[in-house]
Amino acid sequence: MARTVKIRKDDQVLVIAGRDSGKRGKVLSVDAGKGHVVVEKVHIIKRHSKPTPKNQQGGILEYEAPVQISNVMVLCGSCGAPTRVGHRLLADGGKLRICKRCGESVDKK
Repeated sequence: MARTVKIRKDDQVLVIAGRDSGKRGKVLSVDAGKGHVVVEKVHIIKRHSKPTPKNQQGGILEYEAPVQISNVMVLCGSCGAPTRVGHRLLADGGKLRICKRCGESVDKK
């Protein structure tokens, strides 16, 4: 069963725990079921690959590995600080994600 997460693709986040603590980056993908996010240029791992017909060179590949959602915080666009995310109901019945520090919208306009 998928969990509800307050982090979305293309959000700017700050890593708050782990070996990449303090790094900032853009969320590339979210896996709500496993509770993971992939953040740009964070948690880079190396995998060795043999030459194949598709990849004739082979060698060492580097890519971003998933990070636990609990180890990242959303960065507010207006105050620039890492923040928790709340919701505000709009007049038309929709929801808007807001910064718990300054009260401004976290969503891109």
